[in-house]
This record gives sequence, C-alpha cells and structure tokens, in this order.
Amino acid sequence: MKFLKSHPFAVEAFFDSSIVLTFAVPKEDLESFVPKRLSLDTFEDKYAFIAVAIVDTKGLRPKGFPRFIGNNFHLIGYRIFVRYTDLEGKILRGLYIIKSETDKKRMEILGNIFTHYDYTSTDVAIFRKGSLEIVSSSKSAFYISIDNDHAKIEMPLGSPFTNWKDARRFAGPLPHTFACDNDGDSVLIIRGIRQNWKPRAINVIQYKISFLESLNLQNIILASAFKIENIPYYWEKGKVEKW
Repeated sequence: MKFLKSHPFAVEAFFDSSIVLTFAVPKEDLESFVPKRLSLDTFEDKYAFIAVAIVDTKGLRPKGFPRFIGNNFHLIGYRIFVRYTDLEGKILRGLYIIKSETDKKRMEILGNIFTHYDYTSTDVAIFRKGSLEIVSSSKSAFYISIDNDHAKIEMPLGSPFTNWKDARRFAGPLPHTFACDNDGDSVLIIRGIRQNWKPRAINVIQYKISFLESLNLQNIILASAFKIENIPYYWEKGKVEKW
C-alpha cells in the first residue's frame, strides 16, 4: 500500500485563514534535518528557516468532489524551506514537512494513509477578541498570541530580515512540497495551486512551541509572522522522481 502515500489523486480545500510564524536557524544547524536530495533554501547563505503554520481548513477532499464530503479541521504544520534540483536540472522551491498536527482523528488517519506528513491528533483552541488572537493546545504544549492590528506592525527583534519583501519569500506555502524515501533515491513532488495569496504581516505577542523546543536548536529566532485569509487551494497528483 506504499503507493497510497504518494498523493495518488488531486486534492482541494479552502483555507479560512493561515497564520505562519517563520523561524530562522543557522543553516549548519538544520542540514541534518533534510534528506540528501533536498537542500536548504537559505537567506544570505547564512540562515535556513522552519515555518509553523496554523491553518483553518474547510472541505478538504479529492478534487472535483462536492464540498460537503470534505474534512473541516485545524492543522498545525511544521515545515522546512528547501530546494530540489529535479531530473531535468530545474531548481524548485518548496517545503519539507517534518510534522503535522490536527484536531480531528479522522484527518490523522487519512493523512497518514495518503501522505508522508507524520500526522498526530491534538486539541486546538482559538480565541479572538478585537485584534487579539490566541491559538493554543494543552496536549501539544503549544501557545501563540498575535495582534492583528495592521497599524502597529513591527519586525521581530533579532530577525535577519530588514524588510517585509524579503520576509514574504519565506512566508509559505511555496509552490511545491517534497517527500523522500529513507535512502533518498525517490523524491515525491506535490505542486500546490493557490489563489488570492496576499499575506499581511502580524505582530507576535508571545509564543511557546514545544515541538520546536524538542529539536534542540540552540540559535533559533523568530524571523517573521504573517496571516493569510480566504484562500482557494488545491494540490496536484503527486509526481515521483527516481534517482
């Protein structure tokens, strides 16, 4: 049944919102986290990046099927920004997913049948009041609070980015997502098609992300934070390249 994990059909969904916190790490500290066929997508040849995305997903289903059969769920995804040089020599930017969490057990089961994204189920609570938004999970020891006030946007202290234009290059999602087998001789490429992708910067008030802490990265810093809303999205059928 291994072929089922290769995204054997196109999938579509609608993102009500996506909050993305991007963390910068010295590239040497992240090199061991990606398979040999992938390379880190870096900034100034110094920093690599991990994104933490909280996505409010509606109607996830095989493309072309009616929306009412789809799955509605919250996703917390952990992704590394990478590049891949395909068999034709073309360089593709994309994401390598190291963990996915969802608040629906059904999505955990289906996600682990049809993807390599390492789904686990957890609790997700979202609180909104005015410009304040809090996302938390007691099971995952996850907490972030953000300020959606557009008039008070500041770059996170210590960020390697000096402007929002550079930061948006690492806001995600990127055009592709990649997965590799254990020996790196097979690379799965999933191309995403998005519309209405207009990330806006947000201020992060506070965060605690236990999964990132478990990676034991000593020099990780928050580089940027964005929110995107009302996004039609679909993923093409996966393509496998064998080396």
